[in-house]
Amino acid sequence: MKVVKFGGSSLASGPNVEHAINIMLADSDRQVMVVSAPGKSKLEDTKVTDLLICYAKEVLNKDPKKDETVTEIFSRYQNIGHYFGLKDSALEDIHQILLDLPNGNYPNNDYLLAAFKAHGERLNAHLITLIFNHLGRKARLLEPAQVGFTVTGEPNDAIINPETYLNLDQVKLKDGEIVVFPGFFGITPSGHIATFSRGGSDITGAILARGFHADLYENFTDVNGIFASSPAIISNPLSIDKMTYREMRELSYAGFSVFHDEALIPTIQGYVPINVKNTHEPENPGTMIVPEKGFKADQAITGVASQKHFSALYLHKYLLNKEAGFTLRILQILSEHNIPYEHMPSGIDDITIIFNRKFLNDQLIDLICNEIQATISPDRLEWIDDYAIIMVVGEGMKDHQGLSKEILDSLFVQNITPQMINQGASQISIMIGTKKEEADTAVKTIYQHFFRED
Repeated sequence: MKVVKFGGSSLASGPNVEHAINIMLADSDRQVMVVSAPGKSKLEDTKVTDLLICYAKEVLNKDPKKDETVTEIFSRYQNIGHYFGLKDSALEDIHQILLDLPNGNYPNNDYLLAAFKAHGERLNAHLITLIFNHLGRKARLLEPAQVGFTVTGEPNDAIINPETYLNLDQVKLKDGEIVVFPGFFGITPSGHIATFSRGGSDITGAILARGFHADLYENFTDVNGIFASSPAIISNPLSIDKMTYREMRELSYAGFSVFHDEALIPTIQGYVPINVKNTHEPENPGTMIVPEKGFKADQAITGVASQKHFSALYLHKYLLNKEAGFTLRILQILSEHNIPYEHMPSGIDDITIIFNRKFLNDQLIDLICNEIQATISPDRLEWIDDYAIIMVVGEGMKDHQGLSKEILDSLFVQNITPQMINQGASQISIMIGTKKEEADTAVKTIYQHFFRED
C-alpha cells in the first residue's frame, strides 16, 4: 500500500488535478491521497493559503474587502470543479464552509488564523473527493477529526500527538477505494484546528504512511526528485537517485526545501521509504529516501547546501577548558530569554555559538552580549552577523580519507578561508562557516570538485 502526497503546484488547476488523479488511478497500490491547498496555476496567481491568511486578517480587522476575498478563494475551487463538469450546486458546501469560517469558536486569534489557513487543504480534499465520485471512481473523504488525527503544541506550529498512531491503526482501508485526506493540520485535544509549519502537508503524508503501515510514501512535487545542490546556485545539478533518511535530514536543514525536514521523523520511526517524484513526469524514478541499514554509497558526497540566515557569537577566554560551568552559564542566559542555538563548536580557549537569526533582534543581541560579558568576563566577545553555513553531506564520507583536506584545499584556491569547520559525530556531514557573500561560491567550488564531469 502506498500513501501519496501532492503539493500545491500539482493541484493548482483543473488539468493539474486531472493529472494527479490519473497518477492515483495508474497504480492500485495508491490508496491514500494527501492533498495540499491549490498553489499558483500561473505566475500572477496567489496561493490559496495566502488568500486565506488575507481573509483571516480582514475578518479580524472587520475589513469589508473580506467578501471579495471569499469570492476569489471560492473561484479557485469553482474553476477546478467546472473543469470536471461539476455544477455550482455540487460546490455549494465548499462555498458555505468558507462563508461560515468567521463564525467559528476560536480561543484566540492564533487559533482563528490556524483554522482559516487549514481550510485550503480541507476544502481541496472535499473537492477532489467530489471529483473522484463524479468520475465514477470510489473515493472517501477522511478528515483529521474523524480518525483522531490529534496534535499538540502551538496553533500554527503543531506537533503530532503519539495517540494518533493508535487511532490510525483502527481505520480500515477498503480495497478498490481511494481515501482523500487533507494535509497540513490536525485537531487539538479540545477540538480546535492547529496547523503544522508551512509546507506541513509533507508531515501529514509521513504520519499517515507510518500510521497505515505503508510500503512506500510517494511525495509528488514539481521537480524530478532531489538535486545534489540548489538549482539556484548550480546550473542543472545532478539528481540524487537514492539517499538515506539522515542525509536528507542534514540537507533539509541546510536549505533543501523540496521535502519538509520534519516529515522525515514519522517515516524513520515507521521504516517507510520515501519516493520524491515529479507530478508532470511520473515515469521518472525521482529520488528514493531509505533507511541507513544496508545502504551502499556510490560516492563520497551526496549533496552540498547552504543557508545564510545565521549569526554567531564568538568568545575567547584563556584556560576556558579548565573552567567548570562556563558553557552552562551561557546556556542559562539564552534559556532565560528563550533563545535557541543551532551549533556550538569549541576549542580549548574558544567557543562559537551559532544562532538562527529569525529568533533574534538587535535589542536581544545587545542584551545577551551584555549579560554574557558581565557573567563570564571573556577576554574577547565578538558578534558576527555576516555568517553562512555550508553543509557537505554523504554516507560515503566516513570511508573517504582526506575529505576535509580536499574541501579546504578547493576553497583556499578560491581565497575562501572558513570561519569554522566542524564534522558531525555521525561522520556523514561537515559543516563549514563562511561569510554570507562567499557562500554561493563555496557551494559551487565544492560541488564542482566532487561532481565535475569526466
